[in-house]
Amino acid sequence: MLGLTLLGLVVIGIDPFPHAPRIGALLVGVALLTGAGIRRALPSVGMLAVRSRFTDMITYGVLGGGIVLFALMTQPKPWLEIPFLKEVVRFTVR
Repeated sequence: MLGLTLLGLVVIGIDPFPHAPRIGALLVGVALLTGAGIRRALPSVGMLAVRSRFTDMITYGVLGGGIVLFALMTQPKPWLEIPFLKEVVRFTVR
């Protein structure tokens, strides 16, 4: 999980190809989703025992999913377009 996050941050920082920020953000989001899965699968957590497993899974899952969605919708030329999002933004920003 830490290695994938580090790889994503390095890709964002070095910017070696045109879609590097999007790919790096996707890697960070996938790392968080992987962390949620690992937290669910492993019974022994060591120092993480101060928080509940449910709290960790929800936090990692929501943050990871949000980062992945935002990375896919990054402008210009988004890889994912949500049809009703333009109307929601137009209605709220008037």
